[in-house]
Amino acid sequence: MDISDILQDLNRDRDPFDDDDYNDGRPSGQTDLQDLTRAWVNERGAAELLPYPKDNLIERATNRIKAQIEKVEEMTGDMDPKTNFSLIIIQTEVERWKFIIRSILRARIAKIDKHTLYYLSTPELQTRLSETEVAYATRHQQLLHGHYLGSFLGSFPPQLQNLNDTAGGISMIGGPDEEGGVFVRSLGSREIGGEGVVVRGRGRDGDGEVEVARGEVVVARWADVKEAVEKGEMELV
Repeated sequence: MDISDILQDLNRDRDPFDDDDYNDGRPSGQTDLQDLTRAWVNERGAAELLPYPKDNLIERATNRIKAQIEKVEEMTGDMDPKTNFSLIIIQTEVERWKFIIRSILRARIAKIDKHTLYYLSTPELQTRLSETEVAYATRHQQLLHGHYLGSFLGSFPPQLQNLNDTAGGISMIGGPDEEGGVFVRSLGSREIGGEGVVVRGRGRDGDGEVEVARGEVVVARWADVKEAVEKGEMELV
């Protein structure tokens, strides 16, 4: 049996990430992988922290990876060439899934580290974080404030030691730049009969609306398209 025969057999098999445990109405492995990839690209391209992936996507993907690792351990030691080649394919796919998940979490942690107080400042922004991320951000801010107090803030008057002061109408809490430009692709409006996505933009000469057809890629301010991206009507590229 040559490699072409093995590849044909693998193509006839179902997705190894579609385990029987997930044949209960939940998304398929391919659907989860597409959602993970979209969440990864969106998170890396967005100026601010996006809402944590819905429907337990990260947790479900992690469980799929664990199941495949167990399968790899069971297949290890089999001397059959087809089994060995299948093992390589599964291991490669597992590493791809792990890379995407790590990249999503690293991008989110980088944004939390940069604007910790911003995301902890209001309950509405905290809903974008998972419980683990809220705990991480809270501890991170406590350590940072303690370090600042020991380094230089401790020598300031008590009223000047806060990092979230808003005296004089100026807030010390810095946030992400929502005016930056991004490349976005339209996935289509979710409204009945809707094909394009209407983007309400702001320009030098005035504000206006532009309908972005399905599949069309445009450049826009993040602030003008973030709602459509979060709704799943558009995706970053």
